[in-house]
Amino acid sequence: MNVFPWDEAAATGIGSHPGEDHAEAVRVVFGESPALPYLPELPARGVGADTIGRAASLLVELAVEVQPSGWRFADRPGRDAKRARDHLLRDLDGLEEAAQGYEGPFKIQVCGPWTLAGAVELRHGDRALADPGAVRDLVASYAEGLALHLAEVRKRVPGATEIVVQLDEPGLPGVLAGTVPTASGFGRLRAVEAPVAAERLRSVLPDGAFPVVHCCAPGVPLRVLREAGVKGVSLDASLLRRRDEDAIGESVEAGTAFLLGVVPGTDAPLPDVGEVARPAVELWRRLGFPSATLASQVVLTPACGLAGASPAYARAALAKCREAARVLREDPGE
Repeated sequence: MNVFPWDEAAATGIGSHPGEDHAEAVRVVFGESPALPYLPELPARGVGADTIGRAASLLVELAVEVQPSGWRFADRPGRDAKRARDHLLRDLDGLEEAAQGYEGPFKIQVCGPWTLAGAVELRHGDRALADPGAVRDLVASYAEGLALHLAEVRKRVPGATEIVVQLDEPGLPGVLAGTVPTASGFGRLRAVEAPVAAERLRSVLPDGAFPVVHCCAPGVPLRVLREAGVKGVSLDASLLRRRDEDAIGESVEAGTAFLLGVVPGTDAPLPDVGEVARPAVELWRRLGFPSATLASQVVLTPACGLAGASPAYARAALAKCREAARVLREDPGE
């Protein structure tokens, strides 16, 4: 029995798409990633459609605005915060129309709390990450807003058998290593201890959803993610090193799903399906896991978001991942 939300041989996208036509992006997603479709994000639409602005629009009773340095807490929401909310509501309207008749798992993506805390600035100072109290308030507000967002998605996609919630945390390795720059750029913020990072991350994971963390940076902190209760990890397979494999093996044995990025996120030649599937097949073989579990525990994806790709490549990349995922089930090389 498959313990994951998706069927065997599934493929999906990371989240972002090129262009400004959200209706077209949704059509591409449902057409090319039918096993695990998702709500696409279109950052090319400008401020408010960016990852940080989209996440900040979910905050409850914490207002934000855009300053020349970026997003900042404010006394009242700025016009760009309203624009971000409007983008999201229009996207949900389009999703509701596209998802009519769909039944199966569905994925949404939002910025993770640590990456968000490392990006949003306090009203008169540094990044929120610099102030543990501000981080605590942000996390509590974000958890409430994310739960409301999830409830709204469930209403818009009534046929969703399970919602996969992907938290994008490219900044988490830097948060743990103490390499996040201060707002001035002249210093580095103090490292966050792993138990604190796990606790804050756990507190935003919504009930009744399958939580995944996406991190396309090197050094994905797999142990921290497991301790936080994350059930799936999305990462770029090209960044994996042999020294990472013990930690990956521990996560696989613990039942963690892996969404492996196996094609570039920007325009590049796409090899045949066997070559695309090879990183997953060889990783599984080196770790000594049975090939029978590969197609259920591994989902193939692009290496990162597709916002920097051409529309034609974005469609082709998703199609190639879908085709290569069948290799994991039908011909895993054994």
